[in-house]
Amino acid sequence: MYSHSNLLKEYSLKVTPQRVAIVDELSKHGHMNIDALYKVLLVKFPSISLATIYKNINAMIEKVFVSEVKIADKKSVYELIKEEHSHIVCSSCGKIEDMSLDLSTLIAEVSKNTKFDIKDTALCFSGLCKDCKNK
Repeated sequence: MYSHSNLLKEYSLKVTPQRVAIVDELSKHGHMNIDALYKVLLVKFPSISLATIYKNINAMIEKVFVSEVKIADKKSVYELIKEEHSHIVCSSCGKIEDMSLDLSTLIAEVSKNTKFDIKDTALCFSGLCKDCKNK
């Protein structure tokens, strides 16, 4: 079994208990904002600070190990890097799901129409999840 410690080493990140815990939580929950991460980690590490969490998250972002997902009118959430995907967010409960889409045609069209060399995409849909829709 591939451990989170080995994953950190693979990305040339020093293995610390706090970093392993961050990776564990992101792996378990998929998408988390800093406040939720802090709340969970505070139970395991009572002396951990928000600054420590931000510092570690930023180090993981720099190594392209974690990505920041910016969602309109909400706090950014963080996730472990995966294959390219988009997101869909429930406008009622805030649930976030990954969504695989082939954006190559859209990227080609945007690039052609704007003459931009597209380097990155961040597409986020909003709507009501099945649970909220059925309430």
